[in-house]
Amino acid sequence: MGKAKKTRVSRGGGPADAEATPSLHEQIEADRFARPSARNKDRLRTEDEDFVDSKLSRRILSEARIQQQELAEQHGGAQVKVTQHGGALSKAASARGASSALGGEDSSEEEEEEDSGPEEDVCEELIIDEADERAMAEFMARDPKPRRLLADIIMEKVRAKETEIQSSASEAQSIVVMKELHPKVKEMYEGIKWVMAKYRSGKVPKAFKVIPHMQNWEQILYLTCPDKWSAAAMYQATRIFASNCKDKMAQRFYNLVLLPRIRDDIHFYKKLNPHLFLAMRKALFKPGGFMKGILLPLCESGDCTLREAVIVGSVLSKNSVPVLHSAAAMLKIAEMPYTGASSFFLRVLLDKKYALPFRVIDAVHAHFMRFHMDPRQYPVLWHQALLTFVQRYKNDMSPEQRDLFLDLCNSQQHRPRNESDRAITPLIRRELQTAKDRHPGTTEPESMEAT
Repeated sequence: MGKAKKTRVSRGGGPADAEATPSLHEQIEADRFARPSARNKDRLRTEDEDFVDSKLSRRILSEARIQQQELAEQHGGAQVKVTQHGGALSKAASARGASSALGGEDSSEEEEEEDSGPEEDVCEELIIDEADERAMAEFMARDPKPRRLLADIIMEKVRAKETEIQSSASEAQSIVVMKELHPKVKEMYEGIKWVMAKYRSGKVPKAFKVIPHMQNWEQILYLTCPDKWSAAAMYQATRIFASNCKDKMAQRFYNLVLLPRIRDDIHFYKKLNPHLFLAMRKALFKPGGFMKGILLPLCESGDCTLREAVIVGSVLSKNSVPVLHSAAAMLKIAEMPYTGASSFFLRVLLDKKYALPFRVIDAVHAHFMRFHMDPRQYPVLWHQALLTFVQRYKNDMSPEQRDLFLDLCNSQQHRPRNESDRAITPLIRRELQTAKDRHPGTTEPESMEAT
């Protein structure tokens, strides 16, 4: 017989060992249900000890900025760099730093709202040649048309209502729908004008957002004093009107509010505020209103400077515009009296390389042929626009039109001021001589009534 096995018995025998070894029914019950393991998985998080809290870091940075400003005032005399077009942004940044040093949660909420606004300078600094600007000024209108602002139109309506002049067929009556405003409504919108004058970032008052849906929106907008809005407020207002208005309504807002502000800003600062530059880009959301409210009035005014034309043209060149709206704009510009700005805008639109209808090509051809017997020396912008037109659409012109352009090159020749500059007229002749005839059977769009 084999040797009997010895049974191992623990020496403790105390109550602790009884608790450590569960009974049979306890083991059966434990197998029926899941239970957490007895292993301790607590981990030491050293990340929180190595890094500083975000709120504390904001306060530290704000205090460092304040100390740097105090040192600069003591040594260098308050050298704060505020650009002409970015002053609002830098002031807002310093205000955010001071508010974050004093309060925690409120400043973080404001920063989240301000992230949606434009923070970088999207408008490049332009270098305008003084000689080109003087040559362009020679072709400006001697008696430009006076600009009509929103306030002028509203005051005309107020005078007309005071004198009780009623003319149902008059165009002035259809401009603004005048209504008697409730005193509380008038007081509310007169208070909004102070908000819009000091607006930098964040949410726009809800009462302002409903203005495009009102029948007498121009009268309500007049109470907010658009000429005193900040540049950031003008950008937000353009977003609201471009999104909620039809083309005709957007056109009136662009022409009466946005365009005068853009021209005044360029005239005063010699450059455009980035908020206003983005407002023009946002205005292209309604291309028909942009063409009728900004581009064509600039050409019709007769006093559009080269700097204004370059800035507005850069908006057109950097954004896509539907072909029908651009074709209709070129057709209108070609029929207008000549100004230097019309040549620049034609060049920008022609550089987009549209498949233009023959009607527009013929109109632009007739526009240049009007200067065939003109004894004046035209600026380089005119020759550049002619070269661009010939390069893009030489194959869409008839042989007779190309021959007329060759005669035009004999009467209107580009004479460069410097020896290093290249003459444009030989380039135009070379393009015309290498052109092909119009393709037979090519058809043009049926209509251009989009704008």
